[in-house]
Amino acid sequence: MKPAAVSSTAPEEETDDRPLPPGWRSYTSPEGQRYYVNSYSKETTWRRPSLSAEAPQRLLARHQSSPYANGRHSSTKTSQPTEIADVALRKPTTNKQPPGSVSPAKRQIREVKETKITINCVTFPLPGEGPEQQLLKPNEWSYCDYFWADKKDPQGTTSVAGFEVLLQKQLKGKQMQKEMAEFIHERIKIEEEYAKNLSKLSLSPLALQEEGTLGEAWTQLKKSLHDEAEVHLKFSNKLHTEVEKPLLTFRGDNFKKDLKKYDHHIADLRKQLASRYAGVEKARKALADRQKDLEVKTQQLEIKLSNKTEEDIKKARRKSTQAGDDLMRCVDLYNQTQCKWFEEMVTTSMELEKLEVERIEWIQQHLRQYTTLRHETDMFNQSMVEPVDQLLQNVDPSKDRELWVKENKTSEVRPVDMDI
Repeated sequence: MKPAAVSSTAPEEETDDRPLPPGWRSYTSPEGQRYYVNSYSKETTWRRPSLSAEAPQRLLARHQSSPYANGRHSSTKTSQPTEIADVALRKPTTNKQPPGSVSPAKRQIREVKETKITINCVTFPLPGEGPEQQLLKPNEWSYCDYFWADKKDPQGTTSVAGFEVLLQKQLKGKQMQKEMAEFIHERIKIEEEYAKNLSKLSLSPLALQEEGTLGEAWTQLKKSLHDEAEVHLKFSNKLHTEVEKPLLTFRGDNFKKDLKKYDHHIADLRKQLASRYAGVEKARKALADRQKDLEVKTQQLEIKLSNKTEEDIKKARRKSTQAGDDLMRCVDLYNQTQCKWFEEMVTTSMELEKLEVERIEWIQQHLRQYTTLRHETDMFNQSMVEPVDQLLQNVDPSKDRELWVKENKTSEVRPVDMDI
């Protein structure tokens, strides 16, 4: 992963704490590099302006940072006398470039275009260009590092903003949470129905007349069903209060409203960025038209010398210079807007990441409570089965026979032979 490429004149890290000259302000690009803008002249440079050499530094910075500064397009005044400049205008150019050649200024523009690409009004570096970019949160797979570009849908007809993907994840999480609550509710219904059937079965008159130790074990078994029904009923009640209800109430209706606020905020910044980009493209076209007009008038001067032609060239040069300044200003506004969008994307995506972590931990906590309650239910059921098991172990057929005989005997006197 690499950052947006920067001009080869990019400076080293900012270490100078001295105040800037009047009119100068510093900004940080989305790549984390500092640049300077003169609010009066609209000049932009990577080099830090100096108080001691403000004028020469401005001239040098303008020459090095502006991709539009050349012999025919520069807003910086020179000390060359007007007469010499006029003579230079009249002289045929000796370093005229061959047809199809590109001026140094245009070559610089082309280099910038070849190292960066703008997709949906957001500027990115081309693969393999610029210094290696470091992740904001290395080794964490953080939201703030992986959702800058737009994502195409499976059909490839439309695209979804990276931030929209994060919002969809939040909405999906909310839906999953709701479905989990519905699942627990169905589990509660099963427990309630099970408890009801157990309680009903415990009152069954079947085998009610069984006697002896086996009868005692059978009676205890039926009683254990009633006790088990009570346990499952309590289990269903706890599932409702300690699992289902928290899942339903976690982040209520206001959650979606909060997500919409995030969405609108980032969407507004993207709209501003698109507007700034449109301004840049418009200014770029205006500059190209002005430069073309200047070239035409310069060629006319070579054919015919007249004061009117020279005046037209001066006017065209001023317009070309103004167009270049306008483009620099539009690019600066675009970069500032993109920087603002970048900062808000980082802040908001990390907030969404935090919300997702909280959601997962909340669900984990209450599903663990479900397993705890389930274990407790099993333990209660086991404790109720133990007396039944103990009575079954004590079942004694001989004793049962003794008890039954004592209760139901008719006579212990046996028959004898009859005498004559």
